[in-house]
Formats: sequence, C-alpha cells, structure tokens
Amino acid sequence: MPAPLPPLPTMIVGSLPQPDWLIDRDRLGHQFPPRVRARELWRIPEQFLAEAQDDATLAAIRSQEEAGLDIVTDGEIRRESYSNHFATALDGLDLEHPGTVRNRSGLDIPVPRVTGDIRRPAPVQVDDVAFLRAHSDRAVKITVPGPFTMAQQAQNDHYPDDRGLALAYADVVRAEIADLFAAGADIVQVDEPWLQARPEVARRYGAEALTRALEGAAGPVHVHLCFGYAAMVAERPEGYSFLPELADTPADAVSVETAQSHLDPATLRPLRGKGIALGVLDLSTPEVETPGTIADRVRRALDDVDVDRLMLSSDCGLKYLPRASAAGKMRALAEAAALLRAELGLPARG
Repeated sequence: MPAPLPPLPTMIVGSLPQPDWLIDRDRLGHQFPPRVRARELWRIPEQFLAEAQDDATLAAIRSQEEAGLDIVTDGEIRRESYSNHFATALDGLDLEHPGTVRNRSGLDIPVPRVTGDIRRPAPVQVDDVAFLRAHSDRAVKITVPGPFTMAQQAQNDHYPDDRGLALAYADVVRAEIADLFAAGADIVQVDEPWLQARPEVARRYGAEALTRALEGAAGPVHVHLCFGYAAMVAERPEGYSFLPELADTPADAVSVETAQSHLDPATLRPLRGKGIALGVLDLSTPEVETPGTIADRVRRALDDVDVDRLMLSSDCGLKYLPRASAAGKMRALAEAAALLRAELGLPARG
C-alpha cells in the first residue's frame, strides 16, 4: 500500500516526453495529436515495440520519483495521443475508412467513424496500470479519455444523435474505470478537454455523460479540463466556459490549468467541496520556473479553494517538452509544495 499522501500532493496531468529513440518526436510535434492510429510515429519494429515501451515507461516512472512527486503516472508512454490509445481499441468503429471532424484549431482531421454499437471487447489499460503499480510504491494515477471528448472526436454514422453516442462511450469508460481500480490504480483521471472546447454542446449532455461514466467508481476520479497542449493551441482564454456544471457530477476532483491561462482563481469557487488539482506549470516554454514562481501561482488560489483538498499539478501534459525541461519542472513543483507546506504550517512530506 502507498504511504498516505501529504498535504498539497504533487503530480503531473499525465503525459511525459517520449524518448527520441522510441518515437519520432519531430514528426509528432509537427502534427495535431492523432485521433486514429499513427503507427508510423514509432521508431521501433513492431515485434520489439512493447518491450521498448516498457523500458521507456520505467524511465518515466523513475523521473517522477526522482523529482519528488507524490503521485506518479505511466507517462502515457505507450500512447500516440492521450485519447487514441483507448478510443481505437473499441468495437463499433471503422478505422480503415475514417471520418472527419473539425478540431479545436478549426482544421478537419481524420477520426474514428462509428458504424456500430460502441463496445469494449476487453479492458484496454489494465496491463498499463498493473505495470505502474508493480514498479512504484507511490500513489499511482492512470488516465482515460472521457465520453464527451471521444464523442466529439468521432464521426457518428450509427447513433440517432451525438448524445446517444456520448452515453455509449460513457458506458465503456465506466467499465474501464472499474477495471483500472481493480488492477491497483489509486486515482483514475478522465480527460475531458472538449467540455471546454465545445461548451454549447457540453451544456446539453456533457455533464450527463460524465456522470454516467463516473457512476459507482470504486475510488477517486479526477476530471481534467484544459485549453489544449501549448505546443498546438497558442491562444488561451482567461476563463473556463464549462466549470460550474461539474459541481453536481460525481467527480472527486477537477484538474484545471492556471499558469498559461492566468485563470482568475475566483472561477473555482463554484467547485468548493470538490478537490482541485491546480495546474501551476507553464508548458508553453521549456524554461524551468523557480519554486518561488510556482508557489506564487498557488498562493493566488488559496482563498478560493479548499486547501485541505488542493493538489498541485501541471497545466496539461508534458508530452511536447524536452525531457530535461520536464524533469526540471517536476522538481520545481515538488520544491514549491515543500515551501508552501512550511509556510502554511502543514506536515512535510514523509
């Protein structure tokens, strides 16, 4: 069993930079995150790929532990993007003849085409969380794309409407969450950036789909909303278009970005009573912030959140940063937490 978490526990949203020997990072960084499979990104022959991904995942786990983070992820090393690893493992899709949707940057991109009932033939990420649990004695978090986001990233040629598609995705996410906790996850994070990207649609059925996905979860589920990878989406609004709607969902915590967006912490007040994973690492630059700069970003929010349920995180995934920058930012995050615990008279990390 992992040791109890300290106050202000630290973690990243999910992804870390994949090594250049594993994936073509230059090619990865010059295209939008794929929604269908993109096997051409991997540098390793198919027969050796799983072993290579294991080795790189071990390096990702160790980098978080060495930085001093309290909660670790698998770095999403086995994924071409945060969503396609799970979304393309489902039945009911024609992946050979993809559809198209317009992404949050206004470009038409290839996506899974839904041609039948969305079903999960087998658990998708159970082996990933079991590997993570076996190789770290810290609390572990695994991420899975959310039902609303997957529905927005698919062309619906089967269900009567997009709400029906989102609810079908919710059912497979709920089953996956149950299996992830059974496999040893301490926290499951559901990634729902498209709740922010398409708030008008989200207000119609986004909270309903999310609630259905989180029903009966055996442990804490975090919901992550952001404005997109800084490497892909440069312009960032200063406020969320879909946050208060999460107050009545079963989410244990909401993960938000504040460093790049300069989010007004008062925006978080409707979520009092829920945990907040506060994104305080700016991923738009490889420059490593000082612990003092990160601590200042946290101090801004202390009057607007429940401090006893506050966690410190990155704004989004670190996938597109240089590996040295990611390591430095994680260390600075852990050091900022130590500063704040001392300042607030909270117990130090064991």
